[in-house]
Amino acid sequence: MLRAGIVGLPNVGKSTLFNALVANAKAQAANFPFCTIEPNVGVVAVPDQRLQVLAKISSSAEIVPTRVEFVDIAGLVKGASKGEGLGNQFLANIREVDAIVHVVRCFENDDIIHVSGSVDPVRDIEIISLELALSDLGQIEKRIERSRKQARGNKDMQIEVDALEKLLVVLNEGKPARQVALTEEEEILINPLGLLTRKPVIYAANVSEDDLATGNDWVKQVQKLAAIEQSQVVVVSAQVESELVELPEAERADFLESLGVQEGGLKSLIRATYELLGLRTYFTTGPKETRAWTITAGMLAPQAAGVIHTDFERGFIRAETVAYQDLVTTGSMTAAKEKGLVRSEGKEYVVQEGDVLLFRFNV
Repeated sequence: MLRAGIVGLPNVGKSTLFNALVANAKAQAANFPFCTIEPNVGVVAVPDQRLQVLAKISSSAEIVPTRVEFVDIAGLVKGASKGEGLGNQFLANIREVDAIVHVVRCFENDDIIHVSGSVDPVRDIEIISLELALSDLGQIEKRIERSRKQARGNKDMQIEVDALEKLLVVLNEGKPARQVALTEEEEILINPLGLLTRKPVIYAANVSEDDLATGNDWVKQVQKLAAIEQSQVVVVSAQVESELVELPEAERADFLESLGVQEGGLKSLIRATYELLGLRTYFTTGPKETRAWTITAGMLAPQAAGVIHTDFERGFIRAETVAYQDLVTTGSMTAAKEKGLVRSEGKEYVVQEGDVLLFRFNV
């Protein structure tokens, strides 16, 4: 399961956003720094309308979506890399996640204190980014000393040294480690370091209710910065999402429509987080259930079968495969077979986004 860490300065709306993500979450949302110390964890379903469509075709009794785990990490402050504001503990929490959702304050509210005294999202991003980079620099500098000593006559260690030196150059230029192109072998060797700035990032621009549909100048600043580093921005309103949680399901669409949007920013954020690591979805469907399964891009059919159960991978024979849209267009698996749209794929088949699969295997 993908694990995404929600980070940012104190009082930018992280815990409010987390509570909305996980409606029954227990994260405390309060108007003072460090109200979150231990990270809160919640598992949320990835919105996917295809599940409802497939369930209707198959008359499924149950729908099981794929899921993402979100971790609400306490607010970082300037000096976190040197331990300020319990920084060492919070940075260690970030090392354990696969992706970072960086919540940035893009709203004005005199009742909510900003730790720096004013709203400036670019400055806020730079504060967090610098602390993450300084932590990475410290990690690499410690590691490279030892690796250089061990590199004589050791090919793997020399490869690691080369990778670390590339990373050092970029970090010293004030750029994140994710901008360094590494070989697969180099990636494996430096992976245990858990470099913070190597993790992919989505910026969640937290706006007021009035700016959810159109954004504002602060959002534009975040988008400009994100474009430079090839990151993604999702506009979201923690205020709106917290109100949506309190409404009956039937009233939520009308509330969003009154704000000029079709869906809340959280659904976009969940989907974007899921896609950030190159994850893909395939489906199984039948009378019992329609279920979404998560795989990585490029995964072969036996590996995809193994996501369901290891026995499926070991005893894999073939996969009966039909594209989601072909199944929807024909209206049933029987009709899809009659039109020759259901294929029998073997061990070398690369599973595609939206494939509907039935695995044949030996026990």
